[in-house]
Order: sequence, then structure tokens, then C-alpha cells
Amino acid sequence: MFIRFTSLDIRRAYTIIINLKYHHGIGVQTEDPHPLSGKSAPLTLGHEFAGEIEEIGEGVNGFVKGDRVAIEPIMYCGKCQSCRMGFYNQCGKMGFVGLNDNGGFADYVLVEPYMVHKLPDNVSFEEGALVEPTAVAMHAVRQSKLKVGDSAAVYGVGPIGLLTILAAKSAGASKVYAIDVSDERLQLAEKLGAIAINSLKQNATEIILAAGGVHVAYEAAGVQPTLTSAVSSVKQGGEVMIIAAFAQPAQINMFELMVKEANVTSILAYRHIFPEIIALIADGKLDVKQIITKKIALENIIEDGLELLVKDKSQAKILVQIG
Repeated sequence: MFIRFTSLDIRRAYTIIINLKYHHGIGVQTEDPHPLSGKSAPLTLGHEFAGEIEEIGEGVNGFVKGDRVAIEPIMYCGKCQSCRMGFYNQCGKMGFVGLNDNGGFADYVLVEPYMVHKLPDNVSFEEGALVEPTAVAMHAVRQSKLKVGDSAAVYGVGPIGLLTILAAKSAGASKVYAIDVSDERLQLAEKLGAIAINSLKQNATEIILAAGGVHVAYEAAGVQPTLTSAVSSVKQGGEVMIIAAFAQPAQINMFELMVKEANVTSILAYRHIFPEIIALIADGKLDVKQIITKKIALENIIEDGLELLVKDKSQAKILVQIG
């Protein structure tokens, strides 16, 4: 894959070529071209990937051919108020490689130099491909009120929910509940050390409140029932952290929040966290390999990847090997 490195003058491109090893992620820019990439569908998909530098263009410093790297795919303008304050994930023109520009499902990809993070020798390409989704989960935990010894609940244990369990435990959570409707996904959560609750079979709110409630509830499902339960399950002074994007407007019982003096907050992707994630993986403090359930070749991505994720709820992260 090629990775486009540009200067502040976006008309001049400085290029690094990366030979991708592992990748996961889908998305697409539709209708009008994106204001930063100038592109719209058809696009090469993929926003979670790692590889090695194949070629470095003129004017790019700090890298050499063969560097093993993970890619932080957020695109931002660097000029707006949010960017100037360091909140580049809230840029008004924010987008993603693989969503709003050509991404990782190819032999080479072009990215900006600020997107490139070197991987230590003891961090595999597979782990490098998981830095991006792990960043979402860790950003949510880091932005929340969770402290060492606190209890937590994670509503929705797809890939981001599973990584949120890992992130919360890494941050010192004493107890983490995992709430979902899939027994297969809950089995994965239990392997990560969570207390599994199938909300189709048990009342998650009653179970959690009977144990005293949780300090922080992470909403990673993006649907009304889980949000309602998350609000109900937190302690007095607790917090609900919204991670998932909601397809429909949601309602919150404000009186229930008020009487507990609880908070509801949210995150958008991540910022300034890739180096920390890579360091935690390198130090063995964050074992993200646990959520890898399958590895496939790029030519088999439809049947063994996208379609399998829909049919087989035991799948979490399927890595696509390029080349």
C-alpha cells in the first residue's frame, strides 16, 4: 500500500510506500468528495492496518525503508480551532483513510507522515493492526472517571466492547461486567476476565445493582435498551461513557441521572494515544491478540471475512493478510 505524506501545502505530495502485512476495517465516503482527500466512492476500504515502509519520498524525515509501522488513519486539517487546541479528532473536516480516502485493503497505501507510528520489534504486525481499535477503547477509558479499584460495565461486546474490557482491566478496574445478547461473544468476554450477562436471559440492571452498581458504564452497542440499562446501573456519582455511534436519537431518564448526580459523556475516536497503546502492547500489559479470532487472505475477504462476521457471532476481529 502507498501512504501519502503531504506538507502543509496539500498540492505537494511526499510519499511513503508501505507493504501491508495485516489489516482490518471497512468504510466508504459517499456522495460529495471529502474536503481533505477530494475523493468519494469508489474507494479502497480499510482503516485498521500495519505494515512496513517500502519507499520514502523527498522531504520526509524520521523514517527509513523497512520501518515496521502502525497507521493512525484520522485525517484532519491542522488549521481549525479544534486542531489548534490539539483536539484533531474533532476537526470539522475530520475523516479516515479507508473511509474517506483509499485505505488498507491493497498492497500499498498512501498516508500522511503524522499518521505513521513505528512498531518495536516485539510488537507483531497483527498487534499493530489492532492498535487503531484499541485506541478507541483506551481513549474511552482514559477520558472516563474510572480509577484503580473501581467497577465497570461494558454494554455490547463486539470488538470495541471486548477491547474496552481489556482497557478497563489494564487501567485497574476491580470488576467488569459484560452485557450482550450473544452467548458466543460473552464467552470471549469471559476469557478476558469479565462477568458475562446475557440480557435476553437475565436482567442486567438488577444483577449489577444487587452488587452495588458500577462506577462507570461503557455503552458500546449504540441502541436504546443498553443505554437505558447503563444509566440505571451506575452508582451515585457514577458515569455513563458513550463509545458507540447511535443510528437513531436516544432518550435518557434525566431524573434518574439527577437523583444519583451521575454523568453521561462521550468520546469520538481517539487522539494522542497511539504511542501509549503501542508501549502497553510492547510491555505485555495489553494482550490485544486475545480478540483475534481468524486470519484470512485478501482474496477470501467476502466469504471468509465480511459474510462470516454477519453469520458467526463467535468472530471478533478477523485479520486480513495482504500479499
